[in-house]
Amino acid sequence: MTTKLPIYQVDAFTDQLFGGNPAAVVPLSQWISASEMQKIAAENNVSETAFFIPLGDHFELRWFTPTFEIDLCGHATLATAHILFTELNYPKDEIHFHTLKAGTLTVTRKGKLYTLDFPARPVEKHEVSDALIKALGGKKPIDVFRARDIMLVYESEKDVQNLQPDFSALAKIDQDGVLVTAKGDHCDFVSRFFIPAAGINEDPVTGSTHCNLIPYWAEKLGKTQLHACQISERKGELWCELKADRVLMSGNAVTYLKGEIYL
Repeated sequence: MTTKLPIYQVDAFTDQLFGGNPAAVVPLSQWISASEMQKIAAENNVSETAFFIPLGDHFELRWFTPTFEIDLCGHATLATAHILFTELNYPKDEIHFHTLKAGTLTVTRKGKLYTLDFPARPVEKHEVSDALIKALGGKKPIDVFRARDIMLVYESEKDVQNLQPDFSALAKIDQDGVLVTAKGDHCDFVSRFFIPAAGINEDPVTGSTHCNLIPYWAEKLGKTQLHACQISERKGELWCELKADRVLMSGNAVTYLKGEIYL
């Protein structure tokens, strides 16, 4: 017997179709198996597919890359909230998502802007290998840190923009993500994020990396409200705030498609 599941695709952290980061969103009435969710995510072949179920007055939420379940994802959380608000008639202006590894995440709506409330993840000093620098194109960073992902800080936005990674080499060196960042020319800071081991060479816009970036740049720049740009080919824009051990990230979203999965 064929089961039909609704599916949506959303461009997150942008107000322009074909910008930001695409995420698939699959509403469920009850959980299907992890293997089925993984196969759907692989078939969708976007950086993350979000699955959620209602539970009382909140929702449970999980995210899958094309190759594995991930612990935290910002743009797919924003995309899920966007679908609940715009397509599924969620009546309130605040949504609580319960997650396996990141605790409770909140998304609020004000006009067309969505704000994510995520945990801050401060970074610690880290060593970088010559092999990693070579895989990124040979440009040496001015500083290196690590939290979930390795974070390389460069001198200028141009340095970050001009990086031309060897993704095959990068996938062999580091099984986590590689985050690169610098002070921005027209915003507070810029970033790019590479995670070829997860089937994503370059992620267009990454909410979870801003859990590292916001505490770092807030301290570096001496302010708690920050304007961030992820300078991938698709580009994305975030308005950020550091509040104690939480980070707030605000952005827009645009629905690209809706349809059905025949499972």
